[in-house]
Amino acid sequence: MSTKQASYKVEFGDFQTPPSLAREVCSLLAHTDLSPSSVLEPTCGKGAFLDAALQAFPGATVVRGFDCNPDHVHVSLGAVADHPDARVECGDFFKVNWDGVLSELPDPILVIGNPPWVTNAAVGSLGGANLPQKANIDGLRGIDALTGRSNFDISEWMLRETMRWLEGRVGTMAVLCKTAVARKVLSFSWAKRAQIESAEVYRINAIQEFGASVDACLLVVRLKPGSRSTECDVYETLRSTTPSSRFAMREDRLVADLDAYDRLSFLCCDGLIGWRSGVKHDCSRVFELSRKQGTLINGLGEHVSIEADVVFPLLKSSDVVHGREPRKLLLIPHRSMQESPLDLERRAPLAWKYLRSHSDILSKRGSSIYEKRPPFSIFGVGPYSFTNWKVAISGLYKELRFSKIGPYAGRPIVFDDTCYLFPCDSEEECDVLYELITSSAATEFWLSLVFWDSKRPITAKLLNLLDLDALAKKLDRWTPIARRLAERQMIRYSDQGHQSMLFRESSPKYHGT
Repeated sequence: MSTKQASYKVEFGDFQTPPSLAREVCSLLAHTDLSPSSVLEPTCGKGAFLDAALQAFPGATVVRGFDCNPDHVHVSLGAVADHPDARVECGDFFKVNWDGVLSELPDPILVIGNPPWVTNAAVGSLGGANLPQKANIDGLRGIDALTGRSNFDISEWMLRETMRWLEGRVGTMAVLCKTAVARKVLSFSWAKRAQIESAEVYRINAIQEFGASVDACLLVVRLKPGSRSTECDVYETLRSTTPSSRFAMREDRLVADLDAYDRLSFLCCDGLIGWRSGVKHDCSRVFELSRKQGTLINGLGEHVSIEADVVFPLLKSSDVVHGREPRKLLLIPHRSMQESPLDLERRAPLAWKYLRSHSDILSKRGSSIYEKRPPFSIFGVGPYSFTNWKVAISGLYKELRFSKIGPYAGRPIVFDDTCYLFPCDSEEECDVLYELITSSAATEFWLSLVFWDSKRPITAKLLNLLDLDALAKKLDRWTPIARRLAERQMIRYSDQGHQSMLFRESSPKYHGT
């Protein structure tokens, strides 16, 4: 494959559907008593789905396909040549007047296909134009929009549009997509109170079908005016007849295991802040150091001489998971987000000189979160970072494995931003916290919410949904230490938590009245 062809495949997510898979999908749909009057494929590629749909749904009176690649359109025309009711034409998904197209299609409508599996960031990195008009459609704010959560799959935007077309109509959307995209589309649609009658996800083997190492599925959504379903059945294969699980929207929250969540929802509380992320610095060559024969070495291979007070033992995700001791040290130029790294010149002149000598590298850090911050700033740092005792977990590994972390060589351990931590004031507090969060009740609660195929399945947001107050009382572990830990979830790390706890316990909502 030429470089040009490879770039095209990435920009347009051009993974053609194998004819055998298209036939299996259409056969599945036909066996669910689906009988569309019209079929539309907005990104028809070489026509595998159009051909399969024409065979599976002979009663369809209108069949239309579009694709932005003229060569694909030519192949598709050959695939439907024997069907006079089928039309295929060249059209860019982002420019076609779809409302006009849908106005000509009779109900029930089947929108079927395999939209591109590519993110806007991947397209942008190639200088590609296969993108919708930019808009922060989820209303992300501040650091969420700046650090990556505003990145999205092109197919997610396309499927949201497809759901919009079908609003107020009787129709079905049946598409191949990443499993994470299917959840996001359903979550968005449920939040918008879309008229969904039912939804199903059927897992597929993307390696076998497309040579792509990604969790993928067939997403089937049936729409009907007046319907308001917010649940989705999950099937392990296209041939499964019984769902293996259900995910759903509950109280504006996406839950992975509906039955488990319904049993343990009393442990859930919004607005808690006990769990924090580790340090984000985006320049390991400068900030991360190794000790060799008593000398500090940076990622550039340079010998570094700086004050010991600004250097802390560092654990990364793999270290936390495998129980390793710190292998690196991290230079921390400021101890909180209120403190400026410019103060370093006074209290640690050697560290200041070192950072100044690498200002050209540090000024090129890609994330826009550094744009309005003083030079050498980092994120994810505060008083909680420097407690001697913590419970920590990796956000990258697909398991709920917590670790008790104490000081190392007399210094508090810090973590990189792929880890999450809960600060403790003593080893005794750490032991109590570990006992609470590794209980079967806590584990089952978190498992009811986590989607393991996500890029980062564990997040601070997920961890902070577990109410330690409610958990400790359920486990009959409501002690003064448990109370202090619960207080820490409600206020910024300090010693004044009792005021928040008193207010909380006096409120009617706290007692369920």
